[in-house]
Amino acid sequence: MRETVRAWLESGKVSMFLGYRLLEGHPVPHLFRRDRLEELEAFVVSPTRYPLEKLAMEILAAEPEGRLGLLARECTGRALRVLSVLQQVDLERIELLPVACCPSPLHPNVTCSYVEPSETRVGKEKWGIDGGVDLEAMERMDGEERFERWMYEFEKCLKCYGCRDICPVCVCKDCSLHNTDLIEGGWLPVEVPLFHLVRAVHMAGRCIDCGLCEEACPVDIPLRLLYRKVTAIVKDLFDYEPGISTGTLPLGLMGDEEIRRLTAHQVA
Repeated sequence: MRETVRAWLESGKVSMFLGYRLLEGHPVPHLFRRDRLEELEAFVVSPTRYPLEKLAMEILAAEPEGRLGLLARECTGRALRVLSVLQQVDLERIELLPVACCPSPLHPNVTCSYVEPSETRVGKEKWGIDGGVDLEAMERMDGEERFERWMYEFEKCLKCYGCRDICPVCVCKDCSLHNTDLIEGGWLPVEVPLFHLVRAVHMAGRCIDCGLCEEACPVDIPLRLLYRKVTAIVKDLFDYEPGISTGTLPLGLMGDEEIRRLTAHQVA
């Protein structure tokens, strides 16, 4: 793979390549260029994941004439398609170098729902929610029990914003989580469940189920399961799958007539 990157740079297929290099023994994102090919000796395919898509967005904006090669897992392609719909990247300027998906070193039991089915695992306390449980099993729980379990999870939140910051498709300049009309600032624990519901609604039609938010969460809140639910709602209402469907995001614009239609749909 290192030689493929070298060939792309030398031939001019790409003017730069975003991947990973070892720095003091740690794999970190790095932008390789044709005039610094010697840096490729430190090129690695890292099991650690970063939101390279966000870096790609910033690099392409800073170098409008450049063409970028990008090390890409399956979820990277989905994230880029969402960013394209959001008019944040031009896919014609990106060349993807596919790399096999692999379990995260932080959460080895979490598998990509687009590659293979997830497996239920046990590991949470009595009233927690196992992040490996499938959505259907979660919905078979009694409503009151399900509510109590989610409240247990949300109350652990440290308000670190790690879930937002690492998300490859969270690119808003003005974040709703800082809007004091929605969420009062300066308090811990966060407003439960408002803080997480605001973010969940914001992820509707965007989440590509990469699992980075859950990996980043220091208190192990099963965020991936929460966002799978909002994704399922969007799929049911709009037949739209983030990173797969094309066209405008279904919740991008919504007038009064559309709101009435959806309300009638849900009541029915």
